[in-house]
Amino acid sequence: MTFQSPLPPCLSEPSAHWPLPLALPATALHSARFDPALLQAADFTACGIAPVRGVAKRQAEYLAGRLCARQALQRLTGTPGVPAVGEDRAPQWPAGVVGSITHGDGWAAALVGRADAWSGLGLDTELLLPAERARHLAEHILTPAELGRLSGTPEAQAWLTSLTFSLKESLFKALYPLVRQRFYFEHAELLDWTPAGTARLRLLQGLGPDWPAGSLLEGQFACENGRLLTLVAIPA
Repeated sequence: MTFQSPLPPCLSEPSAHWPLPLALPATALHSARFDPALLQAADFTACGIAPVRGVAKRQAEYLAGRLCARQALQRLTGTPGVPAVGEDRAPQWPAGVVGSITHGDGWAAALVGRADAWSGLGLDTELLLPAERARHLAEHILTPAELGRLSGTPEAQAWLTSLTFSLKESLFKALYPLVRQRFYFEHAELLDWTPAGTARLRLLQGLGPDWPAGSLLEGQFACENGRLLTLVAIPA
């Protein structure tokens, strides 16, 4: 399905390409490129999306993310919709649907899934951290056990730090709508990952009776041109 023309020049045609290693049933993902420098005041009206306040970057990423969400909802349910922003700033999805929006460095994506198949979906994109910045951030992102598993060159350690950061962001997006309590980097750990793009995470702090400490969750990831995309999906 293509976007109804004309598409504003700040946005690329949304794509339904699945970039991750494991496809998920009962879901739809759309992504698009965006350029804040090309954003015009009329672009929100052209896309039929209510404007949002902020600098051009904030407006462009919001527009691109909501456009991707609308396209994904149309593909999954047959009904286009634009998720509102809740008091906690999380997207408010239609009844019977769960989803996640991510954006960064001129790229946005939205993943939606049927709630009878998925309890939670968390999608995150990040640029790989430079080695020096990763070294400074590692102790704020990684648990002591994760720090102990860092090895190899500074670049390899930066890659794993970036992956851990993004997977924990995806974990939060997937779990927060279920537990309605905030948790942080130190409350979960990346147990292991494979070159094929799969990963396992473990909660180190309980998040209610359904999510005790020690709960395991599955994740996956892809890395292309210095950009990570990670996903944590919780089956219904």
